[in-house]
Amino acid sequence: MATGAVFQPELIRLMHSVLEEASSELPEAKQTSAIKADMAVAILARAAKGERDPKALKMAAVSGLSDSSHYSHDICENRRAV
Repeated sequence: MATGAVFQPELIRLMHSVLEEASSELPEAKQTSAIKADMAVAILARAAKGERDPKALKMAAVSGLSDSSHYSHDICENRRAV
């Protein structure tokens, strides 16, 4: 991600919306705070490079999850969502 990236409020709202939509479509077992954080990082990185298309941002969010094994039982207590 670009260091010092600044996002306008409209883009922040778009990224939040994309994250919420993408995470809500995951199987319940994968709807963990760790996976959501991974998805957010991917969205931020793509947006920092100039991407603004919601579909492309969503693809970035979910593309790296197929190899992810972050299930809630694998996450230490202090990283679990309350």
